[in-house]
Amino acid sequence: MTKRRGSGFGGPGASGNPQGMLKQLQKMQEDMVKAQEALANETLEIAAGGGAVKVVISGHQRVQSISIDPAALDTSDPEWKNDLQDLLVVAINQAIEESQKRAAERMESVSGGMGDILGSGLGGLLGG
Repeated sequence: MTKRRGSGFGGPGASGNPQGMLKQLQKMQEDMVKAQEALANETLEIAAGGGAVKVVISGHQRVQSISIDPAALDTSDPEWKNDLQDLLVVAINQAIEESQKRAAERMESVSGGMGDILGSGLGGLLGG
């Protein structure tokens, strides 16, 4: 019977030794922290209703501001409040979705496709 050597982490880019793999994972974790910090400083503006409602959201999905253009609203319409509420819901939901999409793209670019592996097992060991 032949004994096999190796870490069990053989795959594309794996160096074949546990220390090399650990260094790669630590570097990836550092890069992810930097990406998270960068996302905190980024904002995204989403408009709904032709600009009647604008939402500014951070890369961490925190709404920073909401602006409403009163000139874009027909306050003589008895349903104007319902229309405004609908526009707010649409703008906020779209802002959250776009911010999440941007964050996922950033994390994917840092992890190089290892997000599935880290999320399913090693992530807990790395604080993820």
